[in-house]
Amino acid sequence: KLTKPHLSREIKIMNILVLGGAGYIGSHMVKALAQAGHHPITFDNLSTGHRDAVLAGEFFRGDLLEPADLECVFFEYPIDLVMHFAARSLVGESMQNPALYYGNNVTGTYNLLEAMRTTGVDKIVFSSTAAIFGNPEYTPIDENHPKAPINPYGRTKWMIEQMLADYAHAYELHSVSLRYFNAAGADPDGELGERHEPETHLIPNILRAALHVQQPDEYPPQTLKIFGDDYDTPDGTCLRDYVHVTDLCAAHLRALEYLQTNPGCHAFNLGNGQGFSVLEVLKTAEQVVGFEIPHTIEARRAGDPPVLVASASAASRDLGFTPQINGLKQIIESAWNFLARG
Repeated sequence: KLTKPHLSREIKIMNILVLGGAGYIGSHMVKALAQAGHHPITFDNLSTGHRDAVLAGEFFRGDLLEPADLECVFFEYPIDLVMHFAARSLVGESMQNPALYYGNNVTGTYNLLEAMRTTGVDKIVFSSTAAIFGNPEYTPIDENHPKAPINPYGRTKWMIEQMLADYAHAYELHSVSLRYFNAAGADPDGELGERHEPETHLIPNILRAALHVQQPDEYPPQTLKIFGDDYDTPDGTCLRDYVHVTDLCAAHLRALEYLQTNPGCHAFNLGNGQGFSVLEVLKTAEQVVGFEIPHTIEARRAGDPPVLVASASAASRDLGFTPQINGLKQIIESAWNFLARG
């Protein structure tokens, strides 16, 4: 089981409303909150999440676009703090259907913040993203890097961060935004992992291709595509910063504690501070599964920066955040253990 995170001081047991708690990161967070002694209440419309992934606390089926749903959950439970994971998050989909993203992400968050104001809940930890930075001007990317998102998904997240700053100034609604780079891996117990449909993340797509090689009669063919091998990187493929999902959860617990004594609006980048290329990830996955994984090289995708690597020094300094699972092989092994269990 996940070990109880070490916090710098004792904090009271809290009722935490976890929006999107049936999704990939949210479900891991629900488990981590329960194991840290808190009481999670999941709020999810199950459009992309899974009810069976909520392993602790209460479950409330509701939608951010329905203010009455939010009113019900806030009046039913004495909420101490909100953790917000309930966002649409596919870059390609956001380009094709921006209205879905501005509606769900921005309008939905506005509804949430208004429900918090109405009921006097004044603390929120928000799941943001490295997509707010757009094409990086320098790496590693720190919190002061210019914000120039290049797709509707990134723009909605940056808009929400600005909303949170305004709500902190005008209404004393306090927040921490955590900007993930590449969330990866799975629950070390094998109970939780990535179950996206469609799956857009590299590591699970590599491992799905491996499952077909290993058991072709049970798993459908999966063509693994590598987009571009002519970037200005050591092996020509894109470099990305992978941070294990349980380390992200630990950072949220740190942010929860931080907000108790640090009012206002805060934002931190979360990553390992090191980049791995697409081919490095593939070769490491082949070491984990024990055989070669077929793949094809495709043309570059529009909008893929060559390098995205975080500077997490501010999170280390202010939150005490230090990734515990920072080896690429460990991250991939945890994902493989989850997928291979079926």
